[in-house]
Amino acid sequence: MRSPLSIRQLPIGAASKILRLLLQSAILAVGAWLVINQLSTPGIIIAGSILGARALAPVDQAIANWRGFVGARQSWQRLSRLLGYLPARTDPMALQPPVKTLTVQNAAVAPPGEQKIVCQDVNFSIPAGKALGVIGPTASGKSSLARMLVGVWAPARGGVRLDGASLDQWSPEALGRHVGYLPQDVELFSGTVAQNIARFEDPPDAQAVIAAAQAAGVHELIINLPEGYETNIGDHGSALSAGQAQRVALARALFRDPFLVVLDEPNSNLDAEGDEALTQAILGIRARGAIAVVVAHRPSAIAGVDYILVMGKGRQQQFGPKEDILNRAVQPGLQPRALKVVPEQGGAG
Repeated sequence: MRSPLSIRQLPIGAASKILRLLLQSAILAVGAWLVINQLSTPGIIIAGSILGARALAPVDQAIANWRGFVGARQSWQRLSRLLGYLPARTDPMALQPPVKTLTVQNAAVAPPGEQKIVCQDVNFSIPAGKALGVIGPTASGKSSLARMLVGVWAPARGGVRLDGASLDQWSPEALGRHVGYLPQDVELFSGTVAQNIARFEDPPDAQAVIAAAQAAGVHELIINLPEGYETNIGDHGSALSAGQAQRVALARALFRDPFLVVLDEPNSNLDAEGDEALTQAILGIRARGAIAVVVAHRPSAIAGVDYILVMGKGRQQQFGPKEDILNRAVQPGLQPRALKVVPEQGGAG
């Protein structure tokens, strides 16, 4: 059964085809008359036919694409009507910046658009000035937990709270000022190093950018680049090595001293110098009274944390002070090497 749009289009297509044939026939007839009356050469017939076809081509294309145009216009109208039923978005009342705790209450999360829970039964609370290390085998839910903590994925149940307020009580813009995030797959954007660290503020605050770079231990590396902070890193940070990109992304996570800093595999591409800078950055976060959450496979990443959360099969297995967790027997299914840690640096407790 044809749609109403197809039925309406049929007369237009038929009429255009008839008119095109009539016009082409008229051109050929006029050309033949001119030749018979020796007013032109036979080539006028060929030239007229070609010119007529070229002249009518845009009309044919417009008619052929008219259905798509009308369909797009109708879809836009339907979408506009649908969006008109949604309540107008209002920004929540501005809250004071968080300064006390990060609390996760019986939280579970599923990827957007899916029903399967990938991380559940997570409960812990971290006070200001402390750091949490999240460890466990591959596919245990660590990265999913990190995305939930920063609000990238909304909890399916339970909640994540800063100073007792759930994340949805902040507008996205306000929450972004209080949260720093270094994802597992580092993503930098075309622009300068300074612009990437400053999250593309216009113009970048030079003092805040340098402070973030120093906190991440990457200032010396940046000033040794061809144009320093003004070095254009290209699409996806192609002008930087994987280790350099990861350290610049760490500086971006520390920009303007957010209260909660979540680092997902922050040392996957770092050398020994980068590991040391990462540990010092975590200690710096703690020293200024903020909270760091570090998802790690390599033991050096948790040298500066106070607490350990062990994940397994998408569930919380253990949580507690680092010394207590490391002294316990490894739970079945977890990698023993994931619970080993190098000696702490800088006096981290």
